[in-house]
Amino acid sequence: MEYWQSSPFKICSAWVFFLALDTFLGVTRGTNQDEINKHLLMGGDLLARGNLQDALSHFHAAVEGDPKNYLTYFKRGTVYLAMGKPKFAILDLNKVLEIKPDFTGARYQRAQVLLKQGNLEAAKEDFMHIFQTENNGDAYNNYIRAETLQSEIASAEAYIRDNDHISAVNLLSSIIEACPWSSYLRELRSQCYVALNDPVSAILDLRSTTKLQSDNTDGLYKLSILHYQLGQAQESLREVRECLKLDPEHKDCFPHYKKVKKVDKYLSDAQQASDSKDYESCISSASKILKTEAKVPMIKFAAHSKLCYCYLHAGKPSASIDACTEALKISREPEVLCDRAEAYTDNEMYDEALKDYYEVIDANGNYHRAKEGVQKVQKLQKQSEKRDYYKILGVKRSASKREIIKAYRKAAQQWHPDNFPEGAEKKAAEKKFIDIAAAKEVLTNEDKRAKFDQGEDPLDPESGNHQGFNPFQEFHHFHSGTPFTFKFHFN
Repeated sequence: MEYWQSSPFKICSAWVFFLALDTFLGVTRGTNQDEINKHLLMGGDLLARGNLQDALSHFHAAVEGDPKNYLTYFKRGTVYLAMGKPKFAILDLNKVLEIKPDFTGARYQRAQVLLKQGNLEAAKEDFMHIFQTENNGDAYNNYIRAETLQSEIASAEAYIRDNDHISAVNLLSSIIEACPWSSYLRELRSQCYVALNDPVSAILDLRSTTKLQSDNTDGLYKLSILHYQLGQAQESLREVRECLKLDPEHKDCFPHYKKVKKVDKYLSDAQQASDSKDYESCISSASKILKTEAKVPMIKFAAHSKLCYCYLHAGKPSASIDACTEALKISREPEVLCDRAEAYTDNEMYDEALKDYYEVIDANGNYHRAKEGVQKVQKLQKQSEKRDYYKILGVKRSASKREIIKAYRKAAQQWHPDNFPEGAEKKAAEKKFIDIAAAKEVLTNEDKRAKFDQGEDPLDPESGNHQGFNPFQEFHHFHSGTPFTFKFHFN
């Protein structure tokens, strides 16, 4: 049978037995021993209630009061195990066996911890010692188990040498169930995950190694690199800083830190500028990322996708399309596809916009932005067969009100019917002038322009929203204070 396990309930049972034994041995030790016993009693009570940290404090005091009492070390070691700190538990168990080599319970506990740490040779020595001393069958079975695990580790290492990483991962996962505290095995499996292009799983294993081994600077560096390769600059910066806390001059962490710090700052600046609608600053910061990092795809993706968004909202659809396209070469993210579709829409490239929206919908039929985008583009396509007020004035969809009024004045001056002789030419100019006036009416009115941008013509009689537009009034305003007169011809 197993002597002591790391379960808090079994630890408590063991503690009660050893407290009784310790009290019996310490009856004649006087006042100092009474103080030690008080700490042991209080520690045991706190342990039984699951208050491990306070229990540990009392066991610390008991060990300091009687550094030669093997039972106090054993009790403190069981608390360390309950707290998930096997490295400290091993130190206490080593001390127990140094003071009392024939304490089989402590040896068995140490063997189990060594096995879970993957220190299989040392675990075998303890199991064999127990078997030879007590002819303990359970100890012998665990000895054989440790030997089997050693053989399986050798097989996993062979798989890795042969680049059979899938088989290695499967076997290592089984071994890690038996040796969950082995930093080496988790490091080995993380290498396989990297080879299998599964950085997220690799990160989980590496994070475990940094907890199991507090001074694992190489593990922290690898963690930082993996986060960086995923485009997670902030997380990468956090891990590399932890590395530098342990070793400020680390040959790999220090140069990596300098670059990640820059990239993280530019990303943060770009995001803040985007949030505050300062799109030119966003473009500037995102462009700096590409100058700093020209190789890592997901960092480049972060920069290009931010440029894609900020160019779009800065009214530069062509530049947005280029940036979006670069980002999409790396990852077909739905939001970037929608951004590019919007930029295509602003450039009146409706077929291309629909293609991007449909790609998003094919992957996720409930993607609201893409579904709305399709409806808008289809309306605009239909609208383009009629009057396009932006084309009439020769302005972009992103044009400001001031730009629209300037374009209107120029076009109205050019196409005013009084500039043309009677006849077909004048009639054509009249029609053109009405269109120009209508364009100005819609595009300088915030509500009407918003409707038009959504694919609805607010001056279309079928829409029911055309009331209030009088082309005569536009002609009057245009010629107010001028000698021009205009006679409107219907035929």
